[in-house]
Amino acid sequence: MPEKPVGAAPPLFQQIKAIVTMSWLNVLLACIPVSWALHFALPNTNSNDTIIFVFSFLSIIPLAKLLAFATDELSMRVGQTLAGLLNATLIIALVQCELQIVQSSLIGSILSNLLLVLGMCFFAGGTRFSEQGFGISVTQLNSSLLLLSVIAVLIPAAFHFTAGEQIDDPKEAKDILAVSHGTAIILLFIYGSYLVFQLFSHKTLYDERHPDVFKSTQYESREKKKALAANGDAASQVTEGNGSSIPLTSVTGDRFQHSPTGSVSHENDVEAATAAPSVSEEEEEEVPQMSVPMTIGLLVVVTVLVAVTAEFLVDSINGIVEGGHINREFIGLILLPIVGNAAEHVTAVTVSVEDKLTLSLGVAVGSSIQIALFVIPFIVTLAWIMGKPLSLLFDPFESIVLFFSVLVVNYVVQDGKSNWLEGMVLMCLYLILAVVFWYYPGVTELGRSLMC
Repeated sequence: MPEKPVGAAPPLFQQIKAIVTMSWLNVLLACIPVSWALHFALPNTNSNDTIIFVFSFLSIIPLAKLLAFATDELSMRVGQTLAGLLNATLIIALVQCELQIVQSSLIGSILSNLLLVLGMCFFAGGTRFSEQGFGISVTQLNSSLLLLSVIAVLIPAAFHFTAGEQIDDPKEAKDILAVSHGTAIILLFIYGSYLVFQLFSHKTLYDERHPDVFKSTQYESREKKKALAANGDAASQVTEGNGSSIPLTSVTGDRFQHSPTGSVSHENDVEAATAAPSVSEEEEEEVPQMSVPMTIGLLVVVTVLVAVTAEFLVDSINGIVEGGHINREFIGLILLPIVGNAAEHVTAVTVSVEDKLTLSLGVAVGSSIQIALFVIPFIVTLAWIMGKPLSLLFDPFESIVLFFSVLVVNYVVQDGKSNWLEGMVLMCLYLILAVVFWYYPGVTELGRSLMC
């Protein structure tokens, strides 16, 4: 159920105008017919595949933004959505048996959410706030769930390198698939338990007003610093003149609040004045930009366009890789996750500047948990049903990188506060990984085990 009352939908013309003017990224919608025309008109060569890949890549970006816009409008009626729609690119790649692309995209989506998106949120919020706070209990729980999912990914790789010499390759492949299928079912059960915990048993933990959430602190203005310095000098002069042994902290602390010129009591009045409008804002009704039929229609149209364009994108990957321009690992780990999650990236950064860091963490870390505990085991289970040999045996180097990234994020968020430097560190780590994966060729032995 929605948290706030929802008003009436605007007229049809206003709804269409809202879709068209939703974002400047809609300019890239012109790339959709261009990519489709190039796919059917140009012959199948490496250079042509590169052109098709570029236009298809640009076409997915505004479609992802429109998909997020329609999802937000729908969630206004039914409450917050529990999980985003699955990336159509992964489904198309799975059908076409591009299993390495599927695995790399899954790992890359987690890395982009944890390092790039979370880092951008911390940095953007840190430009306005000295420190921003979020719930420690929820953050530690999310870190534990991410660490659990990474361990589930590392176990098949450890099984492969320790028992691989003692087991024949055909039998080992079957054993790893069996281990992956069993682990996937357990991870899906854990994700279901996580949803029950979040939505029912411990729902209050995810409230921004929970006492566990640290309050954000803004930068002190120059006028405030001068006023505090002047008050401190005056207090020190009084202490020296009277010969009193009262420390300066006591003068400027609770005792100083009772004076007519006390700055602390003035700040409390300002906070009380600014808190009053927030209560009235919560009671105001939300005004939707689209009606329910228009929202559902937009979801259907955008989903179809994404599915078709994603198929053309996957078709062109082989050509661009064989042409030697970009390797397959970089496409799966860096490019596809960024374009597939572009909409939620923008949303997370935008709300972090508005001091809604808990919501930003829900987008960044929550999406990572969704991918690790739901999307990965769901894709493995779906491949099992389709007869595709997709297992949890990911590239060992990618798995280790994911493990250390989760550890770094865990250390960054363990105090329940963030600043711009922590965000810059996470973003720089993601850039380092992007440079590494530009040159990383991937494991050829793993590619042979993922042949359909």
